[in-house]
Amino acid sequence: MRFPEAPICSVRALRSVSVTVPDPALSRDFYHEAWGLSTVDEDGDTFWLRATGTEHHVLQLRAGKSNALDRISFALATPREVDDAARVLQKLGIPLLREPGRLDDAGGGYGLQLLDPEGRCLELSADTFAVSAQEPAGRRAVPRKLAHIVLNTTDIDRTADFYTLVLGMRISDWSEHQMAFLRCNSDHHVIALNQADFPSINHVAYEMESLDHFMRGLGNLKRSGIVPQWGPGRHGPGDNTFSYFTDPAGLVCEYTSEVAQIDEDRWLCRTWKRTPELSDQWGTAGPPTVAVRTAMAGVPDLGHRNRVTAGIDHYFYGGGDVPAAQP
Repeated sequence: MRFPEAPICSVRALRSVSVTVPDPALSRDFYHEAWGLSTVDEDGDTFWLRATGTEHHVLQLRAGKSNALDRISFALATPREVDDAARVLQKLGIPLLREPGRLDDAGGGYGLQLLDPEGRCLELSADTFAVSAQEPAGRRAVPRKLAHIVLNTTDIDRTADFYTLVLGMRISDWSEHQMAFLRCNSDHHVIALNQADFPSINHVAYEMESLDHFMRGLGNLKRSGIVPQWGPGRHGPGDNTFSYFTDPAGLVCEYTSEVAQIDEDRWLCRTWKRTPELSDQWGTAGPPTVAVRTAMAGVPDLGHRNRVTAGIDHYFYGGGDVPAAQP
C-alpha cells in the first residue's frame, strides 16, 4: 500500500481523549478531586472533565470491561475542512466510523471519525462549544490542557506514516527506533508512539501552566497521599518536565510543563540515545518502577477494528496500492 502524496488535512491541536474504564465514577472522583479537572457534564456513567483552557473538555470517561482508548479528538479549522477531509478519505478507502455531521458529544461541534492502522478511533472536529479560559482558584495548581498522548504500537513506522502522511503531523524527534514524537503545532509533541508488543494506551499527559504550577501540583497530590511512580524529572526529547502516576483504573497519567516550542524554519529532527541521562536530564527521578512500566504497557486494545474489519484490513493490510488523492 502507499499513503497519499499530500496529507488529507492538517490537524491544528489535540482537543481531548476518551477512555473506557471499569468504574467511571471512581475515576471521575480521582480526576475531579485530586488531579484538578472539573466535571463539566455527565450522563449516567459517562463523564466529561475540563481543564482551565479553552477546550470544552479534555477527558471523557465511559464504562467498559477494561481500560481502552475510546477516541482521540483533534481540531480542524472549519467544517469545510472536515468535509474536504471526508471526501479524500472516501477516495482513498480509509474506513470512516462516522460521516461528517453534527457531533452528539457534550462538547458539540461538527466532525467525522476515522480509524488509524491499528483500529484507533480518531475524531476530526471544528466549531465545538466555546468556553473561556479559567484562572485557578487561589494557589491551587491544576492542568490547563491536554499535553500529549503516548500510544503503544506494534509497527511504529507504519503508524508514524499514517499520522504524518494522512493527518499532516510532523516528526519532531526519535528516541532511537523505540519512540517517535509527533507535533501538529508549535508544541514539540501531542502524540508519541512507542514500539510495543500490542496496541494500547501508554499514558496521557496534562500540561501545567509553569514549572512552579507543576511543582505545586505535585505538592497538592502529595497532601492527598498520592506520590509519583516516576518523577519529578525533565525529559530529553521535548525538554518537558514529568511526573507519572496511575489512576484508580490503572491508567498512567502525567503532570508536565515547559514542553519545547518548535520553530518550523529552524528545527532539525534528531535521534536521541536511550540513556538514563537523556530520559531525565535533571537526574532526579531515578529509574521508572516496575509497577509504572507494567501500567505503561497497558491492556491489549484492538480498538474499533471489529466494527469495520473488512475496510481497515483492505486498506492497511494488503489491499494494494491506493490512488493518490488531493483535498
